[in-house]
Amino acid sequence: MELKPGLSALVTGGASGIGKALCLALAKKGVFVTIVDSSEERGKEVAGLAEKECAEFHSGLKFPVVMFIRSDVTNTGELKAAFEKHCTTYGGLDICINSAGIGDYVQFHNDQTDGSKSWRHVVNVNLVAVIDSTRLAIQAMQTAQKPGVIINLGSASGLYPMFTGPIYSATKGGVVMFTRSLARFKRQGIRINVLCPEFVQTDLAEKAAASSIARFGGYLPMKLVVEGAFELIRDESKAGSCLWITNRRGMEYWPTPAEEAKYLLRSSKARKKSLVTVPMDLQIPHSFEKVVVHTLSHNFRSATRIVRTELRLPLKPDHVLLKVIYAGVNASDVNFSSGRYFSGNGKDITSLLPLDSGFEAVGVIAALGDGVRNLKIGVPAAIMTFGGYAEFVMVPTKHILPVEKPDPEVLAMLTSGLTASIALEKAAQMESGKVVLVTAAAGATGQFAVQLAKLAGNTVVATCGGYEKAKLLKDLGVDRVIDYKVEDIKAVLKEEFPKGADIVYESVGGEMFDICLNALAVYGRLVVIGMISQYQGEHGWKPRNYPGICEKLLAKSQTVAGFFLIQYAHLWQEHLDRLVNLFSSGKLKVAIDPKQFVGLHSVADAVEYLHSGKSAGKVVVCVDPTYAKQPAKL
Repeated sequence: MELKPGLSALVTGGASGIGKALCLALAKKGVFVTIVDSSEERGKEVAGLAEKECAEFHSGLKFPVVMFIRSDVTNTGELKAAFEKHCTTYGGLDICINSAGIGDYVQFHNDQTDGSKSWRHVVNVNLVAVIDSTRLAIQAMQTAQKPGVIINLGSASGLYPMFTGPIYSATKGGVVMFTRSLARFKRQGIRINVLCPEFVQTDLAEKAAASSIARFGGYLPMKLVVEGAFELIRDESKAGSCLWITNRRGMEYWPTPAEEAKYLLRSSKARKKSLVTVPMDLQIPHSFEKVVVHTLSHNFRSATRIVRTELRLPLKPDHVLLKVIYAGVNASDVNFSSGRYFSGNGKDITSLLPLDSGFEAVGVIAALGDGVRNLKIGVPAAIMTFGGYAEFVMVPTKHILPVEKPDPEVLAMLTSGLTASIALEKAAQMESGKVVLVTAAAGATGQFAVQLAKLAGNTVVATCGGYEKAKLLKDLGVDRVIDYKVEDIKAVLKEEFPKGADIVYESVGGEMFDICLNALAVYGRLVVIGMISQYQGEHGWKPRNYPGICEKLLAKSQTVAGFFLIQYAHLWQEHLDRLVNLFSSGKLKVAIDPKQFVGLHSVADAVEYLHSGKSAGKVVVCVDPTYAKQPAKL
C-alpha cells in the first residue's frame, strides 16, 4: 500500500512510545490519524503535534485530520466505539496499528491476588486487546470492501525468552503466533503483520534492567522501528510476516526459510516445481573433465591443467553427484594453487598433488548414493568445497546446500555473500547507526557488505577504482563512494569522517590496511576477510610487518578481527536462506560481472581477469555452455 495523503489510520497506544512515533510519522505523510489511548493528557498533546504535521496536506476539510479518542483497550465496548467513530469520520479504515502495551513489574509467582491488577492485566492489554482490536479492524475493512493493513506490535521477547518478564514475553509470543496465523486474510486484501523490535527508548523500556538493554547493544533508534512499520505497510507481499529489528542485525524476517522448512510440509505441487528442468542431458557419462592443481604456484594458469577422470558408479554411501552448471571465481584461488591453505598440516604439500580446484559451484543433483534421504535427482543444489571447477563433483551429503535455482546470483551468494553476511554479524558485531567502511566494495563480496550495512541502518563508505565501479556502488545505495583513481582515500576519510569508521570490512591488505587502521574510530572493529593485493607477485604471498599495532589498538580500545569462512560452516545454510530471501523480496541486488567465461578452459582466464582489477561484481564461469544461453533468474 502506498502511503499517501487521504488514507486513514487508527493507532492504539498512540499517546506514547512507539505508538506516538508512528502517529507522527503517518501524519507527516498526510494520513488521517485516530489516536486511541487511556491517557487523555498525553493523547491530546500528541494529537496536537500530529495535526500540525497533517494539516500541511489538507485544507478546508469539514472533519478533523487527527482525532484523539480516550479508550481502555481492554474494554470491548469502548474499543468498538473508537473504531466506529473512525470509520464514520473517514469513510473506512486503511491502516490499523495495535501498539498499546504494558510491562509486568510484579513477579507473578509472588502475587497473592487474583492478578487482575498485575499479570492478568498485562495479558488483557498485550494479548487479548490486540486480538480484539484486530477483529474489529478486519470487520471494518471487510465492511468497506477496501484493502487494508493491520500491524500488531510484538517484541523480540516474543521470539526468545525474557527472563525478567515472563508474562510480557508470553503475551508478545502470543501476538507473534496469532498474527502469523492470519496470513490467509490476504486473499481478502487484508494484510496482517507483526513488528518485533528489541529495546526502544520508551517509558516501558526504561523500567527494564539496564544490564539487559546493554547486553542487546543498547536502544534501537526509533527511526528504524518506523521504517520497519512503513515497510510492512508498503510491501504488498507481506502477510502473516514477522519483522524482527535488532541493533546487531538490522531488519530481518523471522523465521528464516530454513527454520520454516523444519515444520512446513510443502504440497506435492510445490515439490514438483522445485525440480528444475534444464536443457542438458543428465545421463551420467563414463568420464568427465575437471581443473586440478598439478604444481604449486601463485600463477594459477601454470599451476593448473584440465584432466579427464573416470566417473565410477555406484556412488559411495551418503554421497551425491552434482552436475555443475556455474562455478565461482575467487581471489583466493591463487592461494589454493600455491598450497597456502595446506602449509600448516605437517605434510609435504607436494605429496597431496594433484588437488581439485575451485571453491564453489551450483548445479543439479545427478545421482545419489545409498542412504541419501531428503534429496532427489534433478533438485538444484550448491556446494562450497574443493572441486568446483569440474563438470561433475561427488561430495558427501553434508556438503550439499539446497537452493531454489542454480543461477549465477545464487552462486554469488555463496563464498562472497556468506562472507559478508556472517563476517559483519559475527566478527564485526554490526549494529545500527554506525559508519561502515568497505574496501574493494565493487567486488564480489564488497557488493554484499555495503548493502547489508545499509539495510542494518548504517552510513556506508566504500572504496573502488574507476567510474563504472563507483556508479555501481552508488546504485547499491552507498552514502560516500571514494574512487581512488581520482581521490585520495586517506584525505577523504580524514576530512569527511574525522571521528573515524566504526566498522571496517577490509579485503585489500597492504597499504589499504594501514589506511583503514589509521581511520578506525574509538571502539572500532576492523575485520580482515582477505588481502588481495598481497596474493600475487613474483614471491607469492609475502607477510607484512605492522610495528606499533598493539599500541594503536590499546590507545583506542580497537579490535582487529580475522574472518575465514570455512570456520563458520554451521551458519552457511541459515545465512544463505537469509540472502536469498532479501534478493527475492527486492531488498538485495546481486551484480554479476558481464564478462562471460564459458567452459573449463576459460577458468584460468577468469582468475586472471579477477586479479586484473577490472571486474565489477561476481566473476562466474559457466561450466555447461548449453545452460549459459538461458537467462539467469532466481
